[in-house]
Amino acid sequence: MPETATRAQDSQSERTAAAKPRGVLYYLGMGVSAGLLALVLLVGAIVIAIPAIAGATPLTVLTSSMEPGLPPGTLIVVKPIETNDIVLGDVLTYQIESGKAGVITHRVTEIINSSDGSRTFTLKGDNNDAADDLPVLPVQVVGKLWYSVPWIGYVSNYVNGESRSWLVPVIAIGLFIYAGFMLMSGIVSSVRTRKRARIQAEHDALSGDPRAQNADTIEDAAATIAESEDKPVRSR
Repeated sequence: MPETATRAQDSQSERTAAAKPRGVLYYLGMGVSAGLLALVLLVGAIVIAIPAIAGATPLTVLTSSMEPGLPPGTLIVVKPIETNDIVLGDVLTYQIESGKAGVITHRVTEIINSSDGSRTFTLKGDNNDAADDLPVLPVQVVGKLWYSVPWIGYVSNYVNGESRSWLVPVIAIGLFIYAGFMLMSGIVSSVRTRKRARIQAEHDALSGDPRAQNADTIEDAAATIAESEDKPVRSR
Protein backbone atom coordinates (compact mmCIF):
# COMPACT_ATOMS: atom_id res chain seq x y z
CA MET A 1 0.00 0.00 0.00
CA PRO A 2 1.44 3.45 -0.90
CA GLU A 3 2.70 5.57 1.97
CA THR A 4 0.34 8.43 1.11
CA ALA A 5 -2.64 6.09 1.43
CA THR A 6 -1.34 4.83 4.78
CA ARG A 7 -0.88 8.37 6.06
CA ALA A 8 -4.36 9.27 4.87
CA GLN A 9 -5.83 6.30 6.76
CA ASP A 10 -3.88 7.21 9.91
CA SER A 11 -5.09 10.80 9.67
CA GLN A 12 -8.65 9.61 9.19
CA SER A 13 -8.33 7.30 12.22
CA GLU A 14 -7.06 10.17 14.38
CA ARG A 15 -9.94 12.38 13.30
CA THR A 16 -12.44 9.61 14.00
CA ALA A 17 -11.02 9.07 17.48
CA ALA A 18 -11.05 12.82 18.20
CA ALA A 19 -14.62 13.11 17.03
CA LYS A 20 -15.79 10.18 19.16
CA PRO A 21 -18.57 11.35 21.47
CA ARG A 22 -17.73 11.54 25.16
CA GLY A 23 -19.28 8.99 27.46
CA VAL A 24 -22.17 9.37 29.88
CA LEU A 25 -19.79 9.49 32.86
CA TYR A 26 -18.06 12.57 31.42
CA TYR A 27 -21.29 14.50 31.09
CA LEU A 28 -22.50 13.19 34.45
CA GLY A 29 -19.31 14.47 36.09
CA MET A 30 -19.68 17.84 34.41
CA GLY A 31 -23.30 18.04 35.56
CA VAL A 32 -22.40 17.17 39.15
CA SER A 33 -19.59 19.74 39.16
CA ALA A 34 -21.86 22.45 37.79
CA GLY A 35 -24.56 21.51 40.30
CA LEU A 36 -22.17 21.68 43.25
CA LEU A 37 -20.85 25.04 42.09
CA ALA A 38 -24.40 26.39 41.74
CA LEU A 39 -25.30 25.05 45.19
CA VAL A 40 -22.27 26.68 46.83
CA LEU A 41 -23.07 29.99 45.13
CA LEU A 42 -26.74 29.76 46.13
CA VAL A 43 -25.97 29.00 49.78
CA GLY A 44 -23.40 31.79 49.83
CA ALA A 45 -25.93 34.24 48.42
CA ILE A 46 -28.70 33.20 50.83
CA VAL A 47 -26.54 33.05 53.94
CA ILE A 48 -24.05 35.88 53.36
CA ALA A 49 -24.56 38.11 50.32
CA ILE A 50 -28.28 38.94 50.39
CA PRO A 51 -28.49 39.60 54.15
CA ALA A 52 -25.32 41.74 54.02
CA ILE A 53 -26.64 43.85 51.13
CA ALA A 54 -30.06 44.35 52.76
CA GLY A 55 -28.74 44.95 56.28
CA ALA A 56 -30.60 41.86 57.48
CA THR A 57 -29.56 39.21 60.01
CA PRO A 58 -29.47 35.44 59.29
CA LEU A 59 -30.51 33.30 62.26
CA THR A 60 -31.23 29.64 62.88
CA VAL A 61 -34.40 28.25 64.48
CA LEU A 62 -33.26 25.96 67.30
CA THR A 63 -36.56 25.00 68.97
CA SER A 64 -39.94 23.66 67.86
CA SER A 65 -41.95 26.64 69.15
CA MET A 66 -42.75 27.86 65.61
CA GLU A 67 -43.58 24.53 64.02
CA PRO A 68 -44.82 23.57 61.53
CA GLY A 69 -43.96 26.72 59.60
CA LEU A 70 -40.45 27.19 61.03
CA PRO A 71 -39.11 23.84 62.27
CA PRO A 72 -35.68 23.50 63.92
CA GLY A 73 -32.82 23.97 61.48
CA THR A 74 -34.65 26.55 59.39
CA LEU A 75 -32.65 29.56 58.26
CA ILE A 76 -34.56 32.78 58.90
CA VAL A 77 -33.44 36.18 57.66
CA VAL A 78 -34.68 39.03 59.82
CA LYS A 79 -34.91 42.54 58.41
CA PRO A 80 -35.11 45.69 60.58
CA ILE A 81 -38.59 47.23 60.83
CA GLU A 82 -40.03 50.40 62.29
CA THR A 83 -42.03 49.38 65.34
CA ASN A 84 -44.92 51.62 64.22
CA ASP A 85 -45.21 49.42 61.10
CA ILE A 86 -45.66 46.19 63.06
CA VAL A 87 -49.10 44.60 62.68
CA LEU A 88 -50.85 41.56 64.13
CA GLY A 89 -49.56 38.32 62.63
CA ASP A 90 -46.03 39.57 61.96
CA VAL A 91 -43.24 37.19 62.96
CA LEU A 92 -40.71 39.17 64.97
CA THR A 93 -37.31 38.43 66.41
CA TYR A 94 -36.71 40.17 69.71
CA GLN A 95 -34.03 40.25 72.38
CA ILE A 96 -34.93 38.41 75.55
CA GLU A 97 -33.10 41.16 77.42
CA SER A 98 -32.44 44.45 75.68
CA GLY A 99 -28.82 44.76 74.56
CA LYS A 100 -28.02 41.06 75.05
CA ALA A 101 -27.45 38.38 72.44
CA GLY A 102 -30.26 35.92 73.25
CA VAL A 103 -33.26 36.24 70.92
CA ILE A 104 -36.66 34.66 70.33
CA THR A 105 -38.67 34.54 67.11
CA HIS A 106 -42.44 34.41 67.65
CA ARG A 107 -45.65 35.79 66.15
CA VAL A 108 -47.38 39.00 67.25
CA THR A 109 -50.75 38.18 68.79
CA GLU A 110 -51.55 41.48 70.49
CA ILE A 111 -50.47 45.12 70.23
CA ILE A 112 -51.05 47.52 73.10
CA ASN A 113 -50.98 51.25 72.34
CA SER A 114 -50.53 53.39 75.45
CA SER A 115 -51.89 56.89 75.92
CA ASP A 116 -48.36 58.29 75.78
CA GLY A 117 -47.95 56.91 72.25
CA SER A 118 -45.72 53.99 73.17
CA ARG A 119 -46.42 50.42 72.02
CA THR A 120 -45.81 47.02 73.49
CA PHE A 121 -46.27 43.65 71.81
CA THR A 122 -47.46 40.26 72.96
CA LEU A 123 -45.89 37.37 71.07
CA LYS A 124 -46.54 33.66 71.00
CA GLY A 125 -44.96 30.67 69.31
CA ASP A 126 -47.26 28.99 66.78
CA ASN A 127 -46.66 25.66 68.52
CA ASN A 128 -46.97 27.01 72.07
CA ASP A 129 -50.10 26.90 74.21
CA ALA A 130 -49.46 30.22 75.93
CA ALA A 131 -48.08 33.62 74.99
CA ASP A 132 -44.62 34.71 76.06
CA ASP A 133 -44.37 35.73 79.71
CA LEU A 134 -43.49 39.39 79.25
CA PRO A 135 -44.63 42.01 76.72
CA VAL A 136 -41.98 43.05 74.21
CA LEU A 137 -40.80 46.66 74.16
CA PRO A 138 -39.85 48.43 70.92
CA VAL A 139 -36.20 48.58 72.02
CA GLN A 140 -36.11 44.79 72.12
CA VAL A 141 -37.27 44.29 68.53
CA VAL A 142 -34.49 43.10 66.24
CA GLY A 143 -36.60 42.85 63.11
CA LYS A 144 -39.33 41.12 61.14
CA LEU A 145 -39.05 37.78 59.37
CA TRP A 146 -38.11 38.47 55.73
CA TYR A 147 -37.63 34.97 54.31
CA SER A 148 -36.81 31.46 55.49
CA VAL A 149 -35.16 28.38 54.01
CA PRO A 150 -35.59 24.92 55.59
CA TRP A 151 -32.50 23.11 56.92
CA ILE A 152 -29.94 25.66 55.76
CA GLY A 153 -29.88 27.19 59.22
CA TYR A 154 -27.26 24.72 60.39
CA VAL A 155 -25.07 25.73 57.45
CA SER A 156 -25.55 29.36 58.43
CA ASN A 157 -24.51 28.57 62.01
CA TYR A 158 -21.34 26.92 60.74
CA VAL A 159 -20.47 29.68 58.30
CA ASN A 160 -21.18 32.48 60.76
CA GLY A 161 -19.48 30.77 63.70
CA GLU A 162 -15.80 30.48 64.54
CA SER A 163 -15.12 28.65 61.28
CA ARG A 164 -16.13 31.67 59.17
CA SER A 165 -12.60 33.14 59.43
CA TRP A 166 -11.19 30.29 57.36
CA LEU A 167 -14.21 28.68 55.65
CA VAL A 168 -15.22 31.66 53.50
CA PRO A 169 -11.67 32.21 52.09
CA VAL A 170 -11.34 28.48 51.40
CA ILE A 171 -14.62 28.45 49.48
CA ALA A 172 -13.57 31.55 47.53
CA ILE A 173 -10.19 30.02 46.64
CA GLY A 174 -11.89 26.78 45.63
CA LEU A 175 -14.26 28.64 43.32
CA PHE A 176 -11.36 30.53 41.72
CA ILE A 177 -9.47 27.26 41.17
CA TYR A 178 -12.55 25.64 39.67
CA ALA A 179 -13.18 28.61 37.39
CA GLY A 180 -9.52 28.60 36.29
CA PHE A 181 -9.66 24.88 35.56
CA MET A 182 -12.80 25.27 33.46
CA LEU A 183 -11.26 28.23 31.59
CA MET A 184 -8.03 26.36 30.83
CA SER A 185 -9.96 23.26 29.76
CA GLY A 186 -11.98 25.38 27.34
CA ILE A 187 -8.84 27.02 25.92
CA VAL A 188 -7.03 23.69 25.46
CA SER A 189 -10.09 22.15 23.83
CA SER A 190 -10.43 25.14 21.49
CA VAL A 191 -6.75 25.00 20.49
CA ARG A 192 -6.94 21.27 19.79
CA THR A 193 -10.11 21.71 17.72
CA ARG A 194 -8.52 24.48 15.64
CA LYS A 195 -5.35 22.44 15.13
CA ARG A 196 -7.32 19.43 13.93
CA ALA A 197 -9.34 21.66 11.62
CA ARG A 198 -6.14 23.22 10.18
CA ILE A 199 -4.52 19.82 9.63
CA GLN A 200 -7.64 18.51 7.97
CA ALA A 201 -7.90 21.57 5.70
CA GLU A 202 -4.25 21.27 4.69
CA HIS A 203 -4.56 17.55 4.14
CA ASP A 204 -7.61 18.02 1.95
CA ALA A 205 -5.82 20.75 -0.01
CA LEU A 206 -2.64 18.71 -0.56
CA SER A 207 -3.97 15.19 -0.96
CA GLY A 208 -5.22 15.87 -4.45
CA ASP A 209 -1.94 17.42 -5.68
CA PRO A 210 0.35 14.84 -7.41
CA ARG A 211 3.44 16.86 -6.41
CA ALA A 212 2.78 15.97 -2.72
CA GLN A 213 2.36 12.20 -3.11
CA ASN A 214 5.90 11.28 -2.01
CA ALA A 215 6.02 13.66 0.95
CA ASP A 216 6.22 12.15 4.44
CA THR A 217 4.39 14.96 6.24
CA ILE A 218 1.99 17.76 5.43
CA GLU A 219 4.78 20.28 5.99
CA ASP A 220 7.03 18.42 3.51
CA ALA A 221 4.18 18.33 1.03
CA ALA A 222 3.67 22.07 1.39
CA ALA A 223 7.41 22.64 0.88
CA THR A 224 7.46 20.44 -2.23
CA ILE A 225 4.56 22.30 -3.80
CA ALA A 226 6.03 25.67 -2.85
CA GLU A 227 9.40 24.78 -4.40
CA SER A 228 7.74 23.62 -7.59
CA GLU A 229 5.91 26.91 -7.76
CA ASP A 230 9.00 28.86 -6.72
CA LYS A 231 7.16 30.34 -3.74
CA PRO A 232 8.51 30.84 -0.17
CA VAL A 233 7.26 28.43 2.46
CA ARG A 234 5.82 29.96 5.59
CA SER A 235 7.20 28.48 8.79
CA ARG A 236 4.63 26.93 11.10
